Amino acid sequence: MKIRLVVTYLILIVLSLASVYPALWILLSSLKSGNSLYSETFIPHSLTLDHYRDLFTSKIHRYPIWFMNTLKVAFFSTLFGSLLTMLGSYALARFRFPGRKQGLILLLILNMFPGFMAMISIFILLSQIKLLNNHWALILVYSSGAFVMNMFVAKGFYDTIPRSLEEAALIDGATHSIVFWKIIFPLSKPMLTYISLVIFSGAWVDFIFARLILRSQEKITLAVGLYEMVSQRNSTEFTMFAAGAVLLAVPIIILYFWLQRYLIDGLTVGASKG
Repeated sequence: MKIRLVVTYLILIVLSLASVYPALWILLSSLKSGNSLYSETFIPHSLTLDHYRDLFTSKIHRYPIWFMNTLKVAFFSTLFGSLLTMLGSYALARFRFPGRKQGLILLLILNMFPGFMAMISIFILLSQIKLLNNHWALILVYSSGAFVMNMFVAKGFYDTIPRSLEEAALIDGATHSIVFWKIIFPLSKPMLTYISLVIFSGAWVDFIFARLILRSQEKITLAVGLYEMVSQRNSTEFTMFAAGAVLLAVPIIILYFWLQRYLIDGLTVGASKG
């Protein structure tokens, strides 16, 4: 038992170091002087914040515009995607209608294929409706994709809520919309928190679809902008790229710690009401 415990801790330590080392290396690289990622020591001899300042003052790279574009796309994708997932999953979990079973099977099959397999068809469709190089095209793709990816998670959550809560409210004269917004929605905090984090994180760091749809420098998101920063020939702005990557992670960290409280509160409320 002692040997097994020691081996378990060693494995956990190795996995933790493998996860923390790249992030710590990027953070320290963003603080080192110069523009090269190579350093003789893990901790740079001299630290500076010039690269963070250059991100917002550079006339070549429009990092503030990229940041606001990404925030806009991620915010509306999370809003519409969460709403679509909640309403659609609740309908599939509670109501019985023709085509329901076939729809669930179709959604299950769609989950088996990666999203980038539909890149060409999505590009042609958006081109036909004149939405290329438009943020709303990304929001439409992320929101609809969020329903397909998270529907079974949300439906499984709604299946665990006792039907007696809704039946009691319907007997008292409540409509289905009142039942959903007044009873089901407050109990959905844990599931809504998880889905919001997944949708926001995916939209915030996505590169493939953003690179495919967005064209101009005024429209591109952070992932595309940071890629173009170091993909150009003779580019030497690697430490500035590291600073941009660090700032890219900050909103996700803040959102996680902020929503973690709602996740715990939602679990407590759901347990007491259930």
